[in-house]
Amino acid sequence: MKIRTMRKYPLILLILTAASTASARTPRPSRAELQEQVIEAMAEADSLRRLTDLQGSAIDSLQSLLDRAEARMSARDIANTEVSTPVDPEQAAADSIATLQLRLQRKQIESTFDTNGLTVIDTLNSGNDALHVILFGNNTWKYVRNRAVARDSTIFEKYWDTNSLFPYQKVDMSSMPQSVVIDLIDSTKSYHYPYKGAVNPRGKYGPRRGRRHQGVDLPLKTGDTIYATFCGRVRLSKYVSGYGNLIVIRHDNGLETYYGHLSERLVEPNQWVEAGQVIGRGGSTGRSTGPHLHFETRYYGQAFDPERLIDFKNGMLCRETFLLKKSFFSIYSNAGQDFDDEVANEEQDKKEAAEKAAMRYHKIRSGDTLGALAIKYGTTVSAICRLNGIKSTTILRIGRTLRVR
Repeated sequence: MKIRTMRKYPLILLILTAASTASARTPRPSRAELQEQVIEAMAEADSLRRLTDLQGSAIDSLQSLLDRAEARMSARDIANTEVSTPVDPEQAAADSIATLQLRLQRKQIESTFDTNGLTVIDTLNSGNDALHVILFGNNTWKYVRNRAVARDSTIFEKYWDTNSLFPYQKVDMSSMPQSVVIDLIDSTKSYHYPYKGAVNPRGKYGPRRGRRHQGVDLPLKTGDTIYATFCGRVRLSKYVSGYGNLIVIRHDNGLETYYGHLSERLVEPNQWVEAGQVIGRGGSTGRSTGPHLHFETRYYGQAFDPERLIDFKNGMLCRETFLLKKSFFSIYSNAGQDFDDEVANEEQDKKEAAEKAAMRYHKIRSGDTLGALAIKYGTTVSAICRLNGIKSTTILRIGRTLRVR
């Protein structure tokens, strides 16, 4: 790596500072040792940022440390840094694969802290044009992406429509590869649960009773806070038949997240939002049988199970990088959710829940007979037999449990 590149990332200067203490006679560290030093130095710098009081003199101390590191770099250090062992292409490929495999592993990643209501006291240059360091009045800080610097500016231009729910009619999904690697978070840790109710989704993704459901339903109370899951730009914020008040956010990795049935929308189309920003309030607008958040994840309009990304019970993100397979897409996902199906499922769920609540059981004791049980529970012998798959002449065994209603 050339020094002009390193000057763009001040954290790497810590590595060169350590290297400058060695004499010219000291053998250059191996590639693996250099990688280890980079990781350790970045961890130390990150710890310094977290543990230091980020107001006043603490900011000056951090900048002073970086300035001293840069001053200690001599011409000899620069020359030694630029002259390195040629990279083995096979080894580089193996390292890249190993790194990807590590990021694809399932892990629990906590939601970023809530910055709503916090006062921003300063914005610092991180050394990377795409990132800023934001300092808050409660002595906390976080990385925030520079929205003027996008990894792929066409993400927010191609198929961009602030009125149409589904602007992807011309997308040929047959040309999509069988799997796509999608980075969910990076050094910004830009993730926040959309809603955390400490409950599993009531309505799961996928077909149920022959009906489709292209998202998950999170029970809540009307007025509960809804957050942007990842950083991105609002593509849609309007009332849509079925969805009710709906917000659709497109993220710079190509994913879109849907937030439906809201009682209130607090963002507008084309507005940039940060992960954890309040975007609306939960409700029961549109085709809904009660207050809940209908949450969807889509890629070029194709729906897949949000629980592949988020553990909604504890609000954790399941992985840093997601391998989105073509087989994950719903066969119905070329259009919006049919909420008549959702309502029918909810009504059937309620009916089954009522039937289950009405079920009664009896544990056989000495002296019990089918006739006596029928009288006790206000039913008939034939009904008890039908519920348990037995005959009226079946001998009742003590300790056996019978369903009586």
